[in-house]
This record gives sequence, structure tokens and C-alpha cells, in this order.
Amino acid sequence: MVGAATPWPDRHFLDLVGTRYPIVQAPMAGASDAALAVAAIKAGALGSLPCAILSPDAVRTEVAAIRRAATGAINLNFFCHNMPPAPDEQEWRSLLRPYHDEFGTLPPAEAPRLRMPFDAGTCALVEALKPEVVSFHFGLPAPALFDRVRAAGAVILGNATSVEEARWLQGRGVDAVIAQGYEAGGHAGRFLAAHPAAHMGLMALLPQIVDAVDVPVVAAGGIADARGIAAALTLGASAVQIGTAFLSCPESRISAAHRAALSGEDADQTMVTNLMTGGFARGVPNRLMRELGVVRREAPPFPYAASALAPLRAAAEARGDAGFSPLWAGQAARLGRPMPAAQLVSTLASGALALLQGRKEKRL
Repeated sequence: MVGAATPWPDRHFLDLVGTRYPIVQAPMAGASDAALAVAAIKAGALGSLPCAILSPDAVRTEVAAIRRAATGAINLNFFCHNMPPAPDEQEWRSLLRPYHDEFGTLPPAEAPRLRMPFDAGTCALVEALKPEVVSFHFGLPAPALFDRVRAAGAVILGNATSVEEARWLQGRGVDAVIAQGYEAGGHAGRFLAAHPAAHMGLMALLPQIVDAVDVPVVAAGGIADARGIAAALTLGASAVQIGTAFLSCPESRISAAHRAALSGEDADQTMVTNLMTGGFARGVPNRLMRELGVVRREAPPFPYAASALAPLRAAAEARGDAGFSPLWAGQAARLGRPMPAAQLVSTLASGALALLQGRKEKRL
């Protein structure tokens, strides 16, 4: 841990997790794994492993790889969504039928393994692995499970998309709140009833959450360069969480098509859609979004929509076609620059410090 003389305006998050820089490498399911977390940790950030779509054995393997390669805090991220009853997917499958006919695929006869919420088995995994940090998306687990995670020694982070959610999280004992603005790529972590259109941008959301809670606040959404970090810290954040900027790093797991999309014509036109999973998530428009519209009532609720889409997506990807794949990215996608993750962390941190100290530097 860096000493108290480190010139960051708010050390609360740094002291809480023991990192050199107030930067969290965002957990991005399907796009990041041990390699990106290791690079972030070595560079002085908080490295994160997305666990929502990993089996317990895969989580153990990834955590072991991180522990072998890097010394420092690791954040394991889990989903806490409510699983609705299995829906009637007839309308959704009918909507997708022309695409299945085109690629010669069929929706699965039986539902494949779905993204399941944090449960007792996952909690036992956390107790065994003892990560320094655990973060939750879509709310928090049941109180008994939350208490077990706390007893395992983890610092606990919760994701809020509103002031109401931030207060709810603090009231249930989280150590820090992630303020997720509307600009963020991937799934909005909304968990209290609210219309998706009410989701605020980070510049409005962040200072209101900072004023509403007493725990450190981590700013997330639309931050991809030093200017964004400096702005967030000036607005009262104790740290920032960055996802999309890390997608262009060689350590990320995204496809060549996804990488191309981050710098393509539509990178500044990211949209929030429910077509990929049933949940509202932001990404670069793909063929499905263009042809069906970004939001359809026929899409089953999260996480069911992905089931009928999975064979079609696999067949298209086998041809190098990302038209049915989620190209998750935030609104600051065009600000990203391809460079190793360690270099990105160092460049972002030094640039933000320069801005905070009143020194003019070029972007990034």
C-alpha cells in the first residue's frame, strides 16, 4: 500500500483495498479473464474477475492463475439478479425464425445453462478462495449469504444506478458503492423498480450519490481517459471503474470483430438493447439490433433471451459474423487506445494526477 502522502484527493478506497491507484479494472463477462486481471494488478489497479458465467471449477482455475502471477487484491464479481419463472418464448422464437432458417440452426430443445444468481454454493466458493474484494451486480445476495462473504474477510462493493439504490446498498452494509452511469457498457445493474429511461448519466448521478452515502464511491460509466478520471475524482469519487478502455488491450478476450467495432463508424452510437440477454445493456449496434430494433417486447426477461439466440450466434461467429453477438461497449468507446493493460493503467493514472495537480498534459 502506498503511504498517505500519495497525492490522490481521496484515499478512502485506496486504503480500503490496498491498491496503488484508484482504478478498478471492470469485470466484463466473456471479455476478460485472469490475463487482464493480472496485468491490472501488477500495474497498481484493482484487477477483477467476472464470475457470473463461469463454473465453480473455472473460477478456481482463474483465481489460481491470478494468484500465481500477481500479488495484490483481486475482485470477484457476481450477479444477484432475481430469476423469473421460465417464460413462454414462442413469440421470441418466431421473431428469430428467419435468422435460424438463414443459418440452418434451431433454438435449443432444452434450455442451456443459464446465468444463475449468487447462491450458497457460490458463497462456499468465495469462502474457500478468500478474495480481498467481492462485488455484486443487480443488488446483493440474501443477508445470510452477505454475512458469510463478510466473515470470509472480503471488502464488499455494490453497484447502484440511482441514489435510492446507493442508499439501499449502504443500509445493508456494503463497504463502497459503485455509481454506474447510463454511459456504461454492458448490463445496467438496476435492481430497484425504476423505468430504464430514468437512469442518469454519471455527471449527474455521481455527486448525488456522493452526497447521499458515507462510504467511498467508485465512479463508472463513460470514463476512458485521464480527463474522465480527474473529473470523477473532482466530483467526489474515491476511485473509478473502467471497462471499455480495457477492451482494446491485447489481454482482453473479445473477438476481432468486436475490436474492429470499437473503432468503427458506430462506436460513437452505442445503444441500450434487451435483445442479447433480455436485460438492458449497452453496446455497438449489430445486425440484430438494426433489423429488429434495439428493444423488443418479445424478448424474454434476463437471462432467458440468450438461450434461443445462442445457436444462431455460434453459427454466425463460425463464419466470422458478429451480427448476432453482443458488442458491449460504453459511450466513450472511441476514446480507447490499443495498448497493453499495464501501460494503460500507468498512463491513465499519471495523466489524471497531472490534471488534478494543474499540469497540462495531452489526452491519455
